[in-house]
Amino acid sequence: MSDHDIDPTSPRMAPKPEVTKIDGRELKPSTLMMGYGYDPVLSEGSLKPPIFLTSTFAFPSAADGKRHFEGITGKRPGGADGLVYSRFNAPNQEILEDRLAVWDGAEDALSFSSGMTAICVLMLAYASKGDVIVHSGPLYAASEGFVAKWMSRWGVEYVDFPAGATREEIDAVLARAKDLASQNGGKVCMIYLESPGNPTNALVDVEAVKAARDEALDWDCPIAIDNTFLGPLWQRPLDQGADIVCYSLTKYVGGHSDLVAGSIAGAKKWMDPVRMLRNTMGGICDPNTAWMLLRSLETVELRMNRAGENAAKVCQFLSQHPKVEGLGYLGMIKDARQQDIYDRHCKGAGSTFSLLLRGGEAECFRFLDSLKIAKLAVSLGGTETLASHPASMTHLSVPEGRRAELGISDNLVRISIGIEDPDDLIADFEQALEAV
Repeated sequence: MSDHDIDPTSPRMAPKPEVTKIDGRELKPSTLMMGYGYDPVLSEGSLKPPIFLTSTFAFPSAADGKRHFEGITGKRPGGADGLVYSRFNAPNQEILEDRLAVWDGAEDALSFSSGMTAICVLMLAYASKGDVIVHSGPLYAASEGFVAKWMSRWGVEYVDFPAGATREEIDAVLARAKDLASQNGGKVCMIYLESPGNPTNALVDVEAVKAARDEALDWDCPIAIDNTFLGPLWQRPLDQGADIVCYSLTKYVGGHSDLVAGSIAGAKKWMDPVRMLRNTMGGICDPNTAWMLLRSLETVELRMNRAGENAAKVCQFLSQHPKVEGLGYLGMIKDARQQDIYDRHCKGAGSTFSLLLRGGEAECFRFLDSLKIAKLAVSLGGTETLASHPASMTHLSVPEGRRAELGISDNLVRISIGIEDPDDLIADFEQALEAV
């Protein structure tokens, strides 16, 4: 007898209430990843969510259809009141968004087809002609390029500050941004941060940014932060005062180098304008990728912990090697201010770091070409160890002077440690360094 033959009033057919506490104890995100946001009763008892490959959803009645579109179009507050069309929402994506919000302690989350889609739609949703975006540096090259090269075409300007800026320096930057926006007939529309910065691992004092924003601006101006390098395990920026947290889910959350996706999370009031633009433009994560991410979220804590332990052992070896000039590793910070930010903001040092070799591009290339276990590839946060040369690869589009200003030197190699045996990785790096 199939489930369709069961009396719909029977207890088995009734969806169970979501369990997030037991005897007052808050369940941890790693526990909630096994079932939060999904009830097998609604999918023929399937333990895992099926992949919902459909473009559209049937309405129970015409009145329901009207109500759904009132929410989608903003004519009724509250957003979608069910499933309408897969450009707007769909089961796999909604379950994914529910679970992503859990990790960051956010009210709401949105999924996208890539991290850059998430960032671009976010900025477009909040910026208007004449506005100014304030951002930290360094940023991922595509993020910086979108602000500098594309948003400027629509009359949006930017003012930036170095990641390690003090409160006084941030105050000065905000004052300059306000003046520029006033001249242009706009406002400071967003403060966009990346911490740790790619690829130097420089940290931004989010608490100082929030305090400066609250004092300088008397209108809603969200603080958004790219948390890809440390999230979702080692940093929760919403706890430090950020309003929106952004991810390339391709990295640690996906974690297997087999998908591309992105997300943002925060209070519903910050998500709603972005959701409306995503509804119009598209860019939502596809159902198969969402399903793969649900799988990955079940092991993200295990994978990140193992990679973090490996990175600590590898960096201990590298820090003592005579051909290594320095390390941009958060477990070995030498700057007192950066250490203070780390102590207040971070729960772990991560597994992605910059390796500064004695020499320049030629020495880096010899090192990279000699690796036997680590793969020469861009991206990070996967199960395998990856290494790349940012100045000639991911950040090649950044002008040379700007790269120097941000500390992206020709002798910098970015390394993302995976979950291999750490002693094997050390042996690989040791033999590759012999070629330098």
